[in-house]
Amino acid sequence: MYCISDSSTIGENVSFGNFVVVEDNVVIGDNCIIGHNVVIHSGTKIGNNVRIDDNTVIGKKPMRAVNSIFKDEKELDPAVISDGCLIGAGVIIYCGCSIGEKSLIADLSTIRENVSIGSKTIIGRGVAVENFSTIGNNCKLETNVYITAYSTVEDNAFIAPGVVTSNDNFAARSKERFSHFKGVTVKKGGRIGAQATILPGKVINEDGFVAAGSVVTKDVERGKIVAGNPAKYLKDVPKDQLLENQ
Repeated sequence: MYCISDSSTIGENVSFGNFVVVEDNVVIGDNCIIGHNVVIHSGTKIGNNVRIDDNTVIGKKPMRAVNSIFKDEKELDPAVISDGCLIGAGVIIYCGCSIGEKSLIADLSTIRENVSIGSKTIIGRGVAVENFSTIGNNCKLETNVYITAYSTVEDNAFIAPGVVTSNDNFAARSKERFSHFKGVTVKKGGRIGAQATILPGKVINEDGFVAAGSVVTKDVERGKIVAGNPAKYLKDVPKDQLLENQ
């Protein structure tokens, strides 16, 4: 049993589990597998050969608390899931979000509105990617990574389990904070070890590497390894690990 709007377009060889809801003007490509209890909101575009597992919501509209810094000034675009993507169970992908080809969004992850994720990227179990963030191609964000709003992660980045990023140096106090919000930037080939914390506005430059458990209070130079709290230069990244040598 499922509910599919007559205004939606469904491709060939698409299978639906029980209690699926497909709202108005959704487009689903060929050879897709939609699991049980999936909700696909109005206007969502899903490519060919996409798998969406049980209890996932695609195209959810955001809720705004009365004191939220985010204001809905315009209608958000529909969510777009490109060809060959794998979307796990219990995932929430908001409207205004796009997922590139052959990417994997693992179970229980949340991708907020105004987020772009590139191709062949892995978003691990329980990852949260907040508003106005961009994740590049061929990235890997492992279990329980938190990407704060207004962040950029460029191509071929690696972020290990439990990494936390932040964007508010004022910790929710003072009106001045509203003009200083800034997420983190991880440049091409940047890597961050498990349970590291990256403070607002900091940049991990190309091939920079943050050791596990570190607290990054300053930008990380290209090809350098930093460690500790606060993180300091430890040594250069070995040449055989540089992105150009992969």
